Amino acid sequence: MRPSWELDEADWQTMIDINLSGVWHTTKAAIPHLIERGPGGSVVLISSTAGLRGIPGIAHYNAAKHGVLGLSRTLANELALHRIRVNSVHPTNVRTIMIDKPSSARIYRPDLENPTFEDSLSALAKINMWDEPYLDVEDVANAVLFLASDEARYITGAALPVDLGMSQKYSGA
Repeated sequence: MRPSWELDEADWQTMIDINLSGVWHTTKAAIPHLIERGPGGSVVLISSTAGLRGIPGIAHYNAAKHGVLGLSRTLANELALHRIRVNSVHPTNVRTIMIDKPSSARIYRPDLENPTFEDSLSALAKINMWDEPYLDVEDVANAVLFLASDEARYITGAALPVDLGMSQKYSGA
């Protein structure tokens, strides 16, 4: 967590490589197979609420996740001819090892010397509209399953926030 102009170039590049280029490489490998199968299919890319907002202190992550949204929208247009739907999912914090570790707890509780994940729960909950600190992995998986299913057969180019209202929360001034 630091201002964009203080980011190390290697940290910037690593974040872009993993969170954007990795997604592009995956689509590049998978899409020819979807096209070859014939009309239809679905691609769901995972971004973040950081792909919908500009969150201070994580410019490299924001840029990568905004890039995933742009890639999703571009692919939706490019694959429309093949009737392949492309959408993105934008979760808030999810209970994974990414947030359930001491370094993440320190981001949310800098006032404590050695905060635990449990110490960060009240700060995590304040991010969202609802008083919930995080989503479970299954909450994101269910959104992906819906977008991949025939029930979403006419949804393409959409950015689905699964975020307890975080992306639309008024933060005050």
